[in-house]
Amino acid sequence: MTVAVLTLAHGRHDHLRGQVAGLAAGEQVPDLHVVAAIDDPQIEAVVRGAWGDVTLPEVVVVDVPASADGLPLAAARNAAASAAVARGADRLVFLDVDCIPGPGTVATYARELGARRTRESSSPAVLCGDVAYLPALPPGQEGWTAPGDLARLAEVAQHRPDRVRLEPGARQAEPDLRQFWSLSFALTAEDYATTGGFCEDYVGYGGEDTDFAQVVGACGGSLTWVGGATAYHQHHESSSPPVQHLEAVVRNAGIFADRWGWWPMEGWLEAFRERGLAAPDAAGRWRVTG
Repeated sequence: MTVAVLTLAHGRHDHLRGQVAGLAAGEQVPDLHVVAAIDDPQIEAVVRGAWGDVTLPEVVVVDVPASADGLPLAAARNAAASAAVARGADRLVFLDVDCIPGPGTVATYARELGARRTRESSSPAVLCGDVAYLPALPPGQEGWTAPGDLARLAEVAQHRPDRVRLEPGARQAEPDLRQFWSLSFALTAEDYATTGGFCEDYVGYGGEDTDFAQVVGACGGSLTWVGGATAYHQHHESSSPPVQHLEAVVRNAGIFADRWGWWPMEGWLEAFRERGLAAPDAAGRWRVTG
């Protein structure tokens, strides 16, 4: 049984170093770390330098070209998964490049996925751990890579009150598949193959997560929260609604509506309308207007 951690990276080099530091300090170090480098030739040196002398069977960097429409996040996840499976991985742990795994994150996912393999079910099962948010770095601190910094993650991070948070060893089924997020999740390679992976029609920000969850549901699959797999999201500037991703969000929302018959990201779309940036046309299809 081989556990692979997969992440996508475009810039955010310090965040990638923080993720590697967390992986190296965890209760269980992954057998394989696959990084899909999206239009970023520096990632190879960054990730290998971050691992340094830590014993790890293999680090794989997959180069993924950018698209004129934005970062191909769905295609990059599929490329990372294909590379991991080609090297024998049967348990896939996906972590956003901004996420530092907690001490038990990989071990918890690996254990739960190992138990999953003993259950007789052909329907895909996706596991999600909670994510806590780290504050901006204090002056003079370049990242969360030092052992002392890693030890403080649980102390300084904030959990969102609208998200499930469980004690280690606990499990909770999530009936609302819209709660899936790709910051931190895991499933077996067999289950990933059953879903067909992420729909690569989505390019740029938004939509591919919600679509993947709908595919899982259409396959008769499930989403389950597991305690003990906490990840820590490193701070970066963001805006809500994400006006810098206006065109991608509206385009991807339309792709989703064509596939599933309803419009996702309603809050963002309505916020765009309030700002005069997007609106539905006479047929009810959202368009960029500003």
